[in-house]
Order: sequence, then C-alpha cells, then structure tokens
Amino acid sequence: MAAGEQDTDQGWRLQADLRRAEDVAVPPHGLLARLRGPDVVRGARQAVASDVVMTHDGSTLFAYAFSEEALRRARDAIEAVLRQDEMTATMVISHWDSALDEWEQVDPPLAGDARSEREAARRSEETVQTRTLVALAGREVRGEFEETMTAWAQRLGIECRIEEHTNLLSTQVAFTVSGPARKLDEFAEGLRAEGTATMRVERGMMLSPL
Repeated sequence: MAAGEQDTDQGWRLQADLRRAEDVAVPPHGLLARLRGPDVVRGARQAVASDVVMTHDGSTLFAYAFSEEALRRARDAIEAVLRQDEMTATMVISHWDSALDEWEQVDPPLAGDARSEREAARRSEETVQTRTLVALAGREVRGEFEETMTAWAQRLGIECRIEEHTNLLSTQVAFTVSGPARKLDEFAEGLRAEGTATMRVERGMMLSPL
C-alpha cells in the first residue's frame, strides 16, 4: 500500500505529523524501526499489534487498523516513543465512510469553520440533480456499452434513462441520470473511461482482418 493511500478494508486511520521539540518536521523512519524493533519500550511493543499497518509519507506517519480500539492503542505506543525521543506529533483519527467514499475525521472532531465547510460540502454532494451525459459508442459494441453503464447506475443507486441517435458508423448515446451529485460525478467518470475503452475496441474490430 502506498504511503497515505486509503485502506478501506481497515476502516480506521491514524495520521501523525511528526515534529521535534524545536518544531522541525522529521521523517518517521527511525520511529517505525523502533516500534517494530527489539529495543522498543515495553508499552509500545505490547500496544502496537501486528495487524496494525504502518506506512509514512515524508514526516507524516499513517497507521491503519480494523477497529478504533486497536488504533488508539497504537497511538498510545507512538506517543510513548515520541516522548522518549523528545518529539511531538499532531494526530488525527479518521473512520472510513463507505457511503460517502471518504475518510471522516473523528478525533479531534471538526469544529468551527472547518465543520461548517464540511457540512456544506456534504449537503452539496447529497443534493439530488439530473444531468444528461453524452458519449459515442460503435455500433458493434453499443449494446454491451449500454448494459455496462446501466449496471453501473444501478450499483450507484441512481436513475438512468438512455436515448440513442444512430449514424453510419457510431451511435450517440445520451444518458439522463438522476441522483446525489457525488454519485453523478462517479457515473460521469465511469462513462468517460468506458466510452474510451469501447471506441478503442470498436476500432480494433474494424481493423482486424476477416
């Protein structure tokens, strides 16, 4: 797993931005080694379980766990090592929200302007909209293309209506979709990718020898 990359199978994440006492950012390589190494303090060795996944990106340490309890134990272990090394860290615990497909900050909870901005963004994402998205599909693969996008709409839980305008070599397919704005964004991304792949397949079929 790349540094900082979401791990949705392990639904809890700790992000720690490491700093020395003089407020200089430091890389966490040594910290990682000590947490797993034989010279780690007893409390840290006992607290950081093998199923807590750790990675880092520059001076930011990430820990992923299946439960909040396991992650908080890992945080205690990290804090113990930091105190011994005269280091500090700004730590944030987040939980993966599968409905919104994003990490939700849990501890410390968002407050003030940050909370207001987050709530406004979520209201915007959940606003029901209707959009018409147009793509080209080769006549030979049009049916499969429409089936794929219809299945994707069903998976996202949005309404989808299809209209076709056929010419000699290709069909212009209009998908009128209705649902939460964030789901329509996902559908649009899928449509662009599938449309590109479909036209590539169609060109390959046209160029293939009989």
